[in-house]
Amino acid sequence: MKILLCSDMHGSLDAFEQIRQKSQEVDLIVCAGDITLFEKDIDFFIRMFSELGKEVIIIHGNHEDAQLMEMLCSRYNNLHFIHKQKKKIEDILFIGYGGGGFSFKDSQLKGMERKMESWIKEHKSGKVVLISHGPPYGTKLDKLDMGHVGNITLREFIVKYQMDLLVCGHIHENAGKRDKIKKTVLIYPHINGEIIEI
Repeated sequence: MKILLCSDMHGSLDAFEQIRQKSQEVDLIVCAGDITLFEKDIDFFIRMFSELGKEVIIIHGNHEDAQLMEMLCSRYNNLHFIHKQKKKIEDILFIGYGGGGFSFKDSQLKGMERKMESWIKEHKSGKVVLISHGPPYGTKLDKLDMGHVGNITLREFIVKYQMDLLVCGHIHENAGKRDKIKKTVLIYPHINGEIIEI
């Protein structure tokens, strides 16, 4: 399956045009949040995603409210808002955890661990993709001049459950970078989108 990954467009029409062009080549789109700048024109950008004519797996970033984004996405059959939820497409299980990005520890994510664990264990065949807005701690995706600023709880979850892929965003300086935690490939897609095959 060819998937277009994107994150942190922040209302850039140029970025959305690049994503629109690349979307013609893929089966599915995955977005890790911050499609707007503090929700400016959010209904317009949600509609733009729908008009790409592909299935879209999406979470909110720290610039969007989860309830608002879920409500707007629910208007379109091809948009799947999966914050604290799952979605299976073909043999790939997608798990979403949006928002945040500013803390080392996350009690809400920790509280979701058993539910997410059960989803992963029930998915006996195929791949597992975790989509978070913030990056895990101690990787190329969360490193700034001051040091690592990612989430330790998220890293611990990845180490424990070893999904196939993590897609994230948030730390703009690291857009386009990749890393790995054990077998889990970590990707922070470029603002203009990045195509992968899984």
